[in-house]
Amino acid sequence: MEHEKRLRPQRLVSSCRNPYTRRKFLKLGASALVVGIRPELAAASTKPKIVGVRVWPAADYTRVAIESNQPLEVKEHRLGTPERLVVDLQGLTLDQRLRDIVAQIHPDDPYIKGVRVGQFSPETVRLVVDLKGAVAPKVFSTAPAGRYGYRLMVDLYPPMPTPAQAAHGQTEEQTPTQAQAQTEARKLTIAIDPGHGGEDPGAIGGSGTYEKHVVLDIARRLRERIRASANMQAMMTRDDDFFVPLGTRVAKAKSAGADLFVSIHADAFTTSAAHGSSVFALSEHGASSAAARWIATSENHSDAIGGLDLKVADRHLAPVLFDMSTTQQINDSLKYGAFVRDEIGQINHLHGSGVEQAAFAVLKAPDIPSILVETAFISNPEEEKKLLNAAYRQEMADAIFRGIQRYFSSNPPLAHRVEV
Repeated sequence: MEHEKRLRPQRLVSSCRNPYTRRKFLKLGASALVVGIRPELAAASTKPKIVGVRVWPAADYTRVAIESNQPLEVKEHRLGTPERLVVDLQGLTLDQRLRDIVAQIHPDDPYIKGVRVGQFSPETVRLVVDLKGAVAPKVFSTAPAGRYGYRLMVDLYPPMPTPAQAAHGQTEEQTPTQAQAQTEARKLTIAIDPGHGGEDPGAIGGSGTYEKHVVLDIARRLRERIRASANMQAMMTRDDDFFVPLGTRVAKAKSAGADLFVSIHADAFTTSAAHGSSVFALSEHGASSAAARWIATSENHSDAIGGLDLKVADRHLAPVLFDMSTTQQINDSLKYGAFVRDEIGQINHLHGSGVEQAAFAVLKAPDIPSILVETAFISNPEEEKKLLNAAYRQEMADAIFRGIQRYFSSNPPLAHRVEV
């Protein structure tokens, strides 16, 4: 009987003499056959599919990124004693990619004790994140960007201290004697910004070298040179492989009372023939060249690739980044960049002529001279080899350090107070 029901549309077609009506019945019959024979096939084709799961542990925060071919419907809630975060992924069937998340948790992760995953119901996969204490979670989704599809981000931050705890911590960290010594002889603070990180690999060389890794190494080497000096100290916008939004990089430098800011990169271009190092400063009136504009656009896309929660992005930071950049800051940045460029020219070919300018979002701190250094083109095979060489990375760090020294020698900074 069931067999006869499935064939009935075909019989109707064969008994119909009108060609138009016959075509119409054929279409209806085909649809009826698909739905009648295998309804689960149509449902399966619309189900989201997990294409990747990645975990990025760091002291600042740990991120779990779940990538899918369609947007995921998500429900989340917290459980206590012990602390857990429960994330329900709707319309999914548990597969190996989701199971693999368990093995990706590092034993020394600052915030995650472990992860459990299972098929909670026929249409729901449940992810239970066992937390190390009272962690502050943030769950959001992002649209496709770069090489990524849709992503669900589960960010786990340390809890914010209460005002009383913050005041107590400041009292313990700094004695009156230390505060007096800092007032009498303030060290110059250099903000070092290794580009990209975490979900954002930056440019990738022909042999698979990731920009985010080589620039972090150069940044660490520069930090050691600065720490060894008598009158300077360094802070890093990231000291591990995790994503930091562009605005947060600027905010970190401002919070540290930075005297200078240097963002370190190793970019790619549309042709592998492009080679050489270059230095960039901010521009308020367009890019100084087509190449500078292209590179700035590429770097500014970092937030989308890295996975920024646009719905709750720091709104009060936007005016600082885009409306308050000053002519004085740009002029100081150009002087600073010229010294660094001159030193880099001693170890590598220089791309372009002079310090170039473009609207780099990461250079828009209104009161901190800021430059972006492209240490080499990772898209050039010969320069990729240089970047893989530890000696070259040390030479690059040394050159940037000498440029910083020269800038301070000719432009002694005024004493300033860090705003709290």
